[in-house]
Amino acid sequence: MAQQCEGGVQELLDEFFSFLCRKTDFYTGAEEKTAEKLIMDKFNIYQQRAYKFRDQRREEMQQADKKIKERQARKAEEERKLVEEKIKQQEEPKIREITDEEAECLQKEIDQQKDQNVANGSGEKMDISEEEEKDKKEEAEETKSDHDSDEDEKDKGKIKPNAGNGADLDNYKWTQTLEELEIRIPFYVTFPIKGKDVVVEVHRKHLKVGLKGHPPVIDGVTYNEMKVEESTWVIQDRKEVVLTIEKVNKMEWWSQVVTTDPEINTKKVQPENSKLSDLDGETRSMVEKMMYDQRQKEMGKPTSDEQKKQDVLKKFMTQHPEMDFSKCKFN
Repeated sequence: MAQQCEGGVQELLDEFFSFLCRKTDFYTGAEEKTAEKLIMDKFNIYQQRAYKFRDQRREEMQQADKKIKERQARKAEEERKLVEEKIKQQEEPKIREITDEEAECLQKEIDQQKDQNVANGSGEKMDISEEEEKDKKEEAEETKSDHDSDEDEKDKGKIKPNAGNGADLDNYKWTQTLEELEIRIPFYVTFPIKGKDVVVEVHRKHLKVGLKGHPPVIDGVTYNEMKVEESTWVIQDRKEVVLTIEKVNKMEWWSQVVTTDPEINTKKVQPENSKLSDLDGETRSMVEKMMYDQRQKEMGKPTSDEQKKQDVLKKFMTQHPEMDFSKCKFN
């Protein structure tokens, strides 16, 4: 009935009260003022409900805005600290104090060098010709080339992450940290978007976002699990929906929001160094090792585990100079 009234609320009320006048004794069947009192009672009831609903929605929007502002302030503070840390590192003198772990590693290298010098002094050193050195370099280059080709094959078709370690897709863009995702969905419509126009469904491993009466922009199984109760969304500039989703696993990078999206190459993700200070000792060591190994692979150099194996092999060769390793090939 409301859809048929082109004149809006006024025409709808005219139709309703006209019906009561023509088809019922609503106005004349009781004492004077009774009908008016009945209408005003109902009007007051639903007016209070409307005010309550409006205040509730306003409070929800304020809370969501507050969370976003706090999150933005936190990110700005982290970026400021990162800049200060970089400036501090640049201003630090070249001679610096080392940690106990670094001192222990340095001492081991010195001891190994002493053992090698002793072996050389006793006439037990092993000569390696220039040709053998050249062969070793060629083998290392071949190994690096094979390794790079295998990695390129796996990452073929994946896109490079954007500045926020996410992706700029056709219908939306997303960024991420280890803890959470931020998804921005612009809607190119002719009217200002309100909360009642938006459909947002966040489940533990499924996400749906769109406008009522339109095909959803996102609707699918997510890359991994999300914390439903910690996820929020807000409308910005009446044209864009911004979702903030907290990850369950805070130790991984997502390659996509939903499984139907194109994947990003997570090996090219640039982690925020300032976040390492927030991790516990064991987790921080593991993350730093992963970052170091990733940089070594990109430069074609051995990882920390491979370097340990090479050191053990080198020590063994030093301890057994009587053995000829010139024609040995090591993988």
